[in-house]
Amino acid sequence: MTWVTAVARLRARREHGVLVTVATVRGHAPRDAGAKLVVGQTGTWGSIGGGNVEAVSIDRAREMIATSKPEPELMDFALNDKVTNRHGVQCCGGTVAVLLEPLPVVPAVAVFGVGHVGLELARILARQDLDLHLIDTRPDVLTDERLSVLADAVAQVHVHHTPLLPEEILEELPRGTHILIMTHDHAEDAALCDAALRTTHLGSIGLIGSASKWARFRKRLAGEGGHDEATIARIRTPIGLADITGKEPATIAVSVAADLLRTFEAERN
Repeated sequence: MTWVTAVARLRARREHGVLVTVATVRGHAPRDAGAKLVVGQTGTWGSIGGGNVEAVSIDRAREMIATSKPEPELMDFALNDKVTNRHGVQCCGGTVAVLLEPLPVVPAVAVFGVGHVGLELARILARQDLDLHLIDTRPDVLTDERLSVLADAVAQVHVHHTPLLPEEILEELPRGTHILIMTHDHAEDAALCDAALRTTHLGSIGLIGSASKWARFRKRLAGEGGHDEATIARIRTPIGLADITGKEPATIAVSVAADLLRTFEAERN
């Protein structure tokens, strides 16, 4: 497996990792500059030459994975028999600098409803390094042509067309996924709110809409849904920044995206 494939696999599994690269080499060393090793919590892929350099790098990478906010690090190794090594002698004669770069688990966002606001929001979020899930019951909304504006996305975009029950997608989403509910149908929104409150592995839950809409939903969630006040409080509405009051889809999308990015920052801190 190539290191590129290994990095992609860790991302798909939403597992933390570290990319280890031989940054510089002076004199003789097991591998040339540019050699790479990918370290996960339980596995490794690739090699930077074996021996003490690789073993120490793996040890440090695993320590970084266990750290809440790891930063890139540069480690220097002298390859001679006069150096006391943790994992045996490595006396090639040269020196090596190794760069360790954390591979974090990126945020995940699911947008239920890719109408005017949803598409504008997707265009903004697609410029971020995250996993973006787009869900809608209307096939004409999720056509390749309409979503072509996301062709240059930085995000990993996952499109889900669910003709009947979009709430079934909730169980499939990664742990900690932030949910934004903004479908074309208030009944669909209500069903999603109820299902989201019953799905315990999700992150934040946001609902677009007016105060009167939320008043009806609260009553229904408490009555028919049987949810208590603490559970219902998991849903945030209205979404977006309170001091941005414009009603154009692009304006709403900017407001919602900014508020969500603020949530990401809070999680990292």
